[in-house]
Amino acid sequence: MSFSLDSWYDSISKNDVLFTYKGSISSELIADTLEMIENKLQEIDNNSRQTKKLYNVLVESLQNLYHHSEQYQFNGNPDKYAIFSVLKYGENFKVITGNFIKKDKIHFIKDRIEQLNSLSHEEIKALYKMVLNNEEFSEKGGGGLGMIDIVKRTDSKLEYCFEQFSEEYYFFIFGFNV
Repeated sequence: MSFSLDSWYDSISKNDVLFTYKGSISSELIADTLEMIENKLQEIDNNSRQTKKLYNVLVESLQNLYHHSEQYQFNGNPDKYAIFSVLKYGENFKVITGNFIKKDKIHFIKDRIEQLNSLSHEEIKALYKMVLNNEEFSEKGGGGLGMIDIVKRTDSKLEYCFEQFSEEYYFFIFGFNV
C-alpha cells in the first residue's frame, strides 16, 4: 500500500485549478460549494453552454460524493472524507473527485463505469430514460442516475481508479472532462 492521498492531492493541485477541496463533506458544504462555484463560473462566462453543463455535472458529482462516501477515520477525522477539484485545461474543464469506499463496492462501481463507457450516446439516453422511469435502481436504493447523467451531459468517457488505502478501504478516484 504505497498510495499517499496527500501526494496525489498535491499532484492534481499543481494544475490550473478553478476550485479544489479536501476534507469532510456535508450537505451544507455542498450547498456552499455550489454557490461559490456558480459565482466563479459566472465570472468566467455566464452564458456559455459549457459552463452551464459544468455546473450541472458538478451538482451530480457532489451529490454522489455525499451519498456514496464511506466514513473513514482519516487524519483524525471520522466523518465522510472527500476530495473534489475542478481543473481548467485550455478551453475545457476536468472534474476529479475522490472518496473512501469499502473493498466490496469496487466490483459494482467498476462494472457500472465500464458499462457506461461502452455505450453510445443514444444508448446512454435510452438507459437514462429507463432508470428515470424507475425500471432500475442503484445499490444504494436511489435511481442510479448520477453517473448516467454525467455521461449523458458531457459525452465524455469516465476515468477511474481504486487505490488501496487499508485492508478494508480503497480510495476511489473518479474523473471526467467537460
